[in-house]
Amino acid sequence: MGLDRVEQRIVEAAAVLPSYGGVTGWAALRWLGGRWFEGTDVAGWRLPVTLATGGLNVRHQPGIRVCKEKLDPRDLIEVDGLRITTAARSVCFEMRYADNLRLAVRAADMACFNDLVSTSELSTYVLAHAAWTGIPRARDALGLMQENSWSPAEVDLRLVWTVDAGLGIPLCNVPIFDRAGRHLGTPDLFDPDAGVAVEYDSSLHLTGFQRARDVRREEVFRSHGLEYLTSVAADRGDVDALVARIHATRARARWLPESQRAWTTQAPPWWVRTETVEQRRRLTSGQRSYLLRHRAG
Repeated sequence: MGLDRVEQRIVEAAAVLPSYGGVTGWAALRWLGGRWFEGTDVAGWRLPVTLATGGLNVRHQPGIRVCKEKLDPRDLIEVDGLRITTAARSVCFEMRYADNLRLAVRAADMACFNDLVSTSELSTYVLAHAAWTGIPRARDALGLMQENSWSPAEVDLRLVWTVDAGLGIPLCNVPIFDRAGRHLGTPDLFDPDAGVAVEYDSSLHLTGFQRARDVRREEVFRSHGLEYLTSVAADRGDVDALVARIHATRARARWLPESQRAWTTQAPPWWVRTETVEQRRRLTSGQRSYLLRHRAG
């Protein structure tokens, strides 16, 4: 493992832990298998590894941050030889010290991506520590988090929809079917009232097989009466324009009553649901390997 690897940074930071304490925040979540906790901020700068020491001193080290807040022994676990804080405490730390509300929501959603914590578990932890620094931000983020976002970009797009556009929380990666039970697709966001499917297309979607697949999916959705909106990375530089497109798309949508829709979010009996942390945790190893294969990419 090279010194430039995120995991190596975590190991080196953990080596200076005192007799009591553990790695916390993004680094603990990464160690637990959190794919999207990559150790960098939104600008690409390296984040320090935070050590929770419960008040014990640690000598200064470059790339290490020390948190001396009270540390309950029940919040410490050992995973693969490293002492870290539990997922709930680690996510709560990230939410409390996030630079803004959106990053706090990101942390919660991306912990759910790998089923490290559920909304219920996180809510219980946050509400049990009402006096901690940053808890109001964490509490606000709880009301905006979702358990089935598949990337930070999707979280950001959803927050533009809800916070900037002032709309209700859309469904995240919910499968859509025709009336015969055939799977039409699973859009990043879905507004079931208006009948609007929303996709975020990164640079990987611009050419080749993926682009052809995206075009076919849009055609399928439109042929079943759904309106379609695509957002790209450049939209982040002009949120107002994206908000205007969102409202325009909803204005064009058909807003059909359920009895007239050619689509449904009601899955057929054979479909295995994976939209919540609880549902995913119940999967067998074989089901996880197949149904959640997109999470390993």
